[in-house]
Amino acid sequence: MRLTVEQYRQWEHKKVTLLGMSGVGKTHISSMLRDHNWFHYSGDYRIGTCYLDEDILDLIKEQAMKVPFLRELLRNDWIYIRNNIRVNDLGPVLSFVGKLGNPELGGVPLDAFIQRQAQYREAEIAAMRDVPEFIRKAQMIYGYSHFVNDAGGSLCELEEPGVFDLLAENTLILYIKVTTKDEEQKLIDRARSDPKPLYYRPNFLREHLAVYLQEQGLQYAAEMIPDDFTRWVFPRLFHSRLPRYEAIAHDYGYTVTSEEAAQVRNEADFNALIEMAIARHA
Repeated sequence: MRLTVEQYRQWEHKKVTLLGMSGVGKTHISSMLRDHNWFHYSGDYRIGTCYLDEDILDLIKEQAMKVPFLRELLRNDWIYIRNNIRVNDLGPVLSFVGKLGNPELGGVPLDAFIQRQAQYREAEIAAMRDVPEFIRKAQMIYGYSHFVNDAGGSLCELEEPGVFDLLAENTLILYIKVTTKDEEQKLIDRARSDPKPLYYRPNFLREHLAVYLQEQGLQYAAEMIPDDFTRWVFPRLFHSRLPRYEAIAHDYGYTVTSEEAAQVRNEADFNALIEMAIARHA
């Protein structure tokens, strides 16, 4: 959606999609806006509570059934397990995606990992296709004036053009871009110190897994230390995503820097940020 600054100011029910790498401030800004009559739609929260909820619970129950004490309780329906995902804590989704590597070290075998990656991709596509309906719900049911779509950091990996057409038709897309080496290094250092499960395009995973195995002198993914592979691959994934984000912003939206986004403290700052992006694009 393309607007002039004046059109944005006069937009009675503002609808914005925040796009960018995990850690650039999308969720922080979205949570702040919730206090200013904005509905906060989290793509990953929707994935965890709807599209992967049963898969997540099945994975947890599978592990619980290996413990004799818990097995007895579950089989007799004396306890139940629920997915306690929160907007600012996506642990259950991350646990389901998992890390590729040695199962004895907490890793996921390659075949299962590829299957989970495909499931996550379909879930993220479905969550983004739900945006128009949640825009309606936010206003008609919950009474929010405005809507912010806090998109996952892997959205640019989906290779599903229809998703961006849909988002651009219903929202203004704002890409938060990492532009300085210091900010880039902070994200990479954070990922290395606390490696999180990641989504990879199939071709990217295939190519980089082969390189890693060769460098480490390993034959199989099952021999890898999960955290080591995740630390090694993240900088490469980071740089592969940048041109994808920029292409989306070029075709569909507007761009601001992570430094500019970090200055947002309230709704007025956020609106000023978007107006600056619109004016700069014009």
